[in-house]
Amino acid sequence: MNREDFPMLKEKYIYFNNAATSFKPIEVINEINDYYTKYNSNINRGIDSLSYYSTNKYEEVRNKVANFINANNNEIVFTRGTTDSINLLAYFLEDIINENDEIIISIIEHHSNFVPWQKLCKRKKAKLIVLDVEKNGTISPSLLKNNINTNTKIVALNHVSNTMGATNNIKELSNIIHKYNALFIVDGAQAISNIKIDVKDLEVDFYAFSGHKMYGPTGIGILYGKKQLLDNMEPISYGGEMIDSVSIDNTTYKDTPYKFEAGTMMISSVLGLGKAIDYINKIGIINMHNYVVNLRKYLIKQLQNIYNINIYNEQNEDSSIVLFNINNIHSHDIGSLLDKYNIIVRAGHHCCEPFMKYLKVDSTVRISLSFYNTKEEIDKLIEILMKAGDYINELF
Repeated sequence: MNREDFPMLKEKYIYFNNAATSFKPIEVINEINDYYTKYNSNINRGIDSLSYYSTNKYEEVRNKVANFINANNNEIVFTRGTTDSINLLAYFLEDIINENDEIIISIIEHHSNFVPWQKLCKRKKAKLIVLDVEKNGTISPSLLKNNINTNTKIVALNHVSNTMGATNNIKELSNIIHKYNALFIVDGAQAISNIKIDVKDLEVDFYAFSGHKMYGPTGIGILYGKKQLLDNMEPISYGGEMIDSVSIDNTTYKDTPYKFEAGTMMISSVLGLGKAIDYINKIGIINMHNYVVNLRKYLIKQLQNIYNINIYNEQNEDSSIVLFNINNIHSHDIGSLLDKYNIIVRAGHHCCEPFMKYLKVDSTVRISLSFYNTKEEIDKLIEILMKAGDYINELF
């Protein structure tokens, strides 16, 4: 990896908020620029060569995504992001939920995988079951077994937690869920840039993730779904290019996945995502992961020298995330102090408020690493954190 590949790394910042969004390599930026300057055209419209070229480029990315997660290309739906994918599913699947049915989630889910199911249960008078988690933040298969039953229609869980960085055993959970003929939906937003994903091996029904967390553009997400399930779902958006035929009395739709992609899509972002996948494949996702794991070990060792620090997920060694607080200093104050020195972290409840209450804290500081971070950057972080107590005392 060459840090020169990332224009943002030439700026003055030390960036430790990669779980929120990642920097983009120059290949991604150039591809977006090329689209708007060399072959800007709408896709799936017209018979001209420009539109034909853009459409082919767009569909090539669908194939890249499918290969990246070991799916079929007709099982890949382009969306605006993980949040959009999960919200779409909550409406796509509304007809299978009846009064007194159950949907299972966990206390550690991101709001985007919590609120849509909470709202669906309210709409349909179904029951929302919220599982607690193990100390490391994982969902226990035995706890799932104790809570799932024949009334369970959907189980929606994260692959990797955006707070604790814990990785769930998705395949084991899937085996339990499918014994009850429930659907398994996985939020893969934090996993996609850290783990090699094989949706067939994991045996999930739906898998959602975002491009901007895997070195791609914002505004592009993926909803993977088993084709037979997507085929049986009704679209909820209607318009250009998802239509097969329209008459005064009736409308029919194109085949999956096109029936779910109404209107002009986020073409440039799709193309940028394709280049991000090329970049990950060039470096190797296993190489990226191993580098981050070793860097995190160094970070944990250095953080342990901070007086009064409370690290919540030290045990999750196979992770890119470190979650902590320093006693008697609010996380926002730590975030503001670091920002003063151009060090970017996340401070707050991380769109995971129920889990913060579970931890009995209002908020935490989160450091999330990427393969372009360095030990030298960590040393600078530690240098500033060592002064945190004195800095706060000066303020007050």
